[in-house]
Amino acid sequence: MMKKKAFITGITGQDGAYLSEYLLNKGYRVTGLSHSGNISNLQYLGVDKDIELEKGSLADKDKIFGLIKSIKPDEVYHLGGMTAPGDSWNQVEEFTEINVDGSLYLLEAIKLHSAQAKFFNAATSEMFGNNHDNGWQTEETPFHPTNPYAVTKIYSYWMTNVYRDSFKLFCANGILFSHESPLRAMRFVTRKISDGVARIKLGLKDKIVLGNIESQRDWGFAGDYVEAIWLILQQDSPDNFIISSGKVHSIKEYLKLAFEHVGISNWEKYIEIDKKFFRPVDLTHLYGHSGKAKKILGWEAKTSFEEIVKMMVDSDLSRLQNDVKNKDS
Repeated sequence: MMKKKAFITGITGQDGAYLSEYLLNKGYRVTGLSHSGNISNLQYLGVDKDIELEKGSLADKDKIFGLIKSIKPDEVYHLGGMTAPGDSWNQVEEFTEINVDGSLYLLEAIKLHSAQAKFFNAATSEMFGNNHDNGWQTEETPFHPTNPYAVTKIYSYWMTNVYRDSFKLFCANGILFSHESPLRAMRFVTRKISDGVARIKLGLKDKIVLGNIESQRDWGFAGDYVEAIWLILQQDSPDNFIISSGKVHSIKEYLKLAFEHVGISNWEKYIEIDKKFFRPVDLTHLYGHSGKAKKILGWEAKTSFEEIVKMMVDSDLSRLQNDVKNKDS
């Protein structure tokens, strides 16, 4: 029996690495595109030698068309692109070029060269802004983006729908709420905190500088979310789903838990607030209702907020301790 072929953009990122591991365990042949070529996340999960890695940019139309034409994948997982909302005000042109053009090139390449492929687009809760329905964001909540990143993702979301409806392709969106892991990039606040707490515990740092710690997010575990991503493409017909934990916590709660996990109770003395880390327009409340995913996909988040925080802090502690040992040896 021929192995199913999966193509993943952003394969070296957090989600790409966890999805690679998940698909390999299911017997897929996995090929991925990475702009950076940094395979540390794949190495962390021990799958770097089991995937086929292509280096290139989503903005390179010829590269995208060539890969889809040659691989003819059964499933395409579009996880790549520029992903840090806080950076998008200062890099509007780059975010637009990568996120908008990349999505269009993938969809057009599938239409022309691999129409049987099922396409998943990673959309984001940032598209909602502060809009909600009685406190929740659902699949029917109108979008009201508050940053350039979210605007680019709305383009990808709607173009995915357009190609599904216009060309009868299997194109689906997963509206992913915040999801974390030890593989989270340092530019994200959760990893900035877990790394900072570990450094403070080991005497390598004396404070963490942050922005608005009152912000609330619906946080899940990336390892859980890739299962939902896969399930979306196993359905008989394409659809759009919110993927979320359905529970909200503040950055302040994250800080308290992280510090308490390493035995530090007076965490406030290690935090400095700097206005330069505040967004021009901040999101106050993202609260995803993933009832549709539970009903149709049979999926719900398994890993608790507390488990995620402890996992991330423990991972950074281990990494830093190993770094110290290697320097001393």
